[in-house]
Amino acid sequence: MSELLLQILDAPQAPLILQKVQAILDEERKKRYAFYEWLDEDKKAEFINGEVVVHSPALDRHNSAMLLLATLLTVYVNDRQLGYVRAEKALVELTRNSYEPDICYFGPAKAAQIMPDQLYYPAPDLVVEVLSKSTEKIDREIKFADYAAHRVAEYWIIDPLRRTIEQYGIDADTLEYALTGLFGLKETITSQTLSGFSIPVRAVFDETANILALRNLLIN
Repeated sequence: MSELLLQILDAPQAPLILQKVQAILDEERKKRYAFYEWLDEDKKAEFINGEVVVHSPALDRHNSAMLLLATLLTVYVNDRQLGYVRAEKALVELTRNSYEPDICYFGPAKAAQIMPDQLYYPAPDLVVEVLSKSTEKIDREIKFADYAAHRVAEYWIIDPLRRTIEQYGIDADTLEYALTGLFGLKETITSQTLSGFSIPVRAVFDETANILALRNLLIN
């Protein structure tokens, strides 16, 4: 990002470029306000780079993986009073874009700022996106860069078709996401952000394994 800024500033036409960029961002801001007025509880939509993205219904394997993981996270966090977990309909408002992540976790500090009538949420501490054909490009590119830029400490990408979980953390040198692990059905994934949260990957894709993992989380 800093290299790009230096390239723009070195260009003789830098003031004109910046003026055009500001005009585009001002227009986006108007569209974003209109998006907020249009959006209601019945709509599943996001505002991404100036455009409204309306999501179609998801396949059952997508919904199943999301709900199984959300259950484990919610029970673990609530039992230990470690913050809040929100799934699917939490509108996360970042600098330029507004997203509805499949699952997001807010640690105690951010959770303390969330009120019952909250409509827009701050950047979470952990975000989980479950891939689908229509969202994979956004999840792997725009959101991938945007979550890292807003210091979402940990990002999981779930592939319900391959039944894998990719785990990313922010690299201290680049301040971008780096892959910390690709986990399959026979492996266990441990959160870097949510202390003590460790589950078998199979528990995200199999109901029986999910119940066993849930019992284990409550015992330990």
